[in-house]
Amino acid sequence: MTRVALAFSGGLDTTVCVPLLEEEYGYDDVIGVTVDVGQPESEFEEAEETAEALGLEHYVVDAKEEFADLCFESVRANATYQGYPLGTALARPVIASAILEVAQEQGCTGIAHGCTGKGNDQLRFEAIWRDSDLEVIAPVRELGLTREWENEYAEEKNLPVEGGGGGKWSVDTNLWSRSVEGSELEDPSYVPGEEIYNWTQAPSGDTEEIEIEFDEGYPVAVDGEAYEPVELIQHLNELAGAYGVGRTDSMEDRMLGLKVRENYEHPAATTLLNAHKALEGLVLTQEEREFKQLIDQKWSKKGYEGLVDAPLVGALEGFIAETQNRVTGTVTIRFEGGQARAVGRDSAYAAYSAEHASFNTETVGKISQEDATGVAKYHGFQRRLANESIAANEEEEVELATDGGEE
Repeated sequence: MTRVALAFSGGLDTTVCVPLLEEEYGYDDVIGVTVDVGQPESEFEEAEETAEALGLEHYVVDAKEEFADLCFESVRANATYQGYPLGTALARPVIASAILEVAQEQGCTGIAHGCTGKGNDQLRFEAIWRDSDLEVIAPVRELGLTREWENEYAEEKNLPVEGGGGGKWSVDTNLWSRSVEGSELEDPSYVPGEEIYNWTQAPSGDTEEIEIEFDEGYPVAVDGEAYEPVELIQHLNELAGAYGVGRTDSMEDRMLGLKVRENYEHPAATTLLNAHKALEGLVLTQEEREFKQLIDQKWSKKGYEGLVDAPLVGALEGFIAETQNRVTGTVTIRFEGGQARAVGRDSAYAAYSAEHASFNTETVGKISQEDATGVAKYHGFQRRLANESIAANEEEEVELATDGGEE
């Protein structure tokens, strides 16, 4: 008997994939796998109900801790893509790995997803699955299915398809972010109302300050209370979301070259990334900060591609880990006007001296202010020399033009 494991959500795409995997691909048995990376409970209820109605053998894997750990690695790398924190991108490799493990345990010879051929997720799932010897199947992509066709097929087959928790929107939720796309949002000029948001309240005039503690770049406590990663993220999502923190409306360039509009909510991610950057600014040297921007950018790109296990990422994380040895301390964040702004930071590793920086002290340690005179004289010397040379040559060209080139 041939078996295939399907990444199963209970939504339209994955529901129609169940009979298609039997009819079109000849599999005797389909099993569904749903991976918990922080979705609402309603999504699991929908998946369970749909699986039961289909008579589908269904597995649910709790991967919240693995996902939260990866999110915290992204904090150490200040990971964003085109201005927003990575969420869906980081979740996909975690989900794919969990599904692959179930597929292998259950003796499957195939593994399938319901992604289209237009998005990023097909690439992120398959990057993990193609490390195995299982047949990788993408019915929606390979059969060129449209939503209209799927709805007609579901009606014809009497499949248990509901509208889904997002209604007319396409919504993807995990611990780190909530993305909303589709319907009117596909029009870049459309201005969405508050109805698309679920995690964040409209920004108001209210403010609040909290203190976040880091240990070697990892967030470990809020206002003196220690949290495990999952709980810390959930706590900050609720707290920062109440002040409208973490909304992004983005025109995103996907890996296949398509430009799409995405709306995101990411209160905890925004708060932690802002706090982490503020602490790095206190403890890292100028050279470290400048070079780490390049490292962070590379890490973020591989994270967006779903390739967080690439050898390059391991090498990048070697540098990141070395810098994070000193990123230990606290940051005060103020929630204000939809922003999470660092307003204070403290660390035993601070590469800073208030006495040296103060306008009220005459010297910088053993260095006097007069010592800067020589530096000031040299500063811009090459610029002055180059400008003098340029001016002299321009003057000569004008003179030649005036006398016609004759002496």
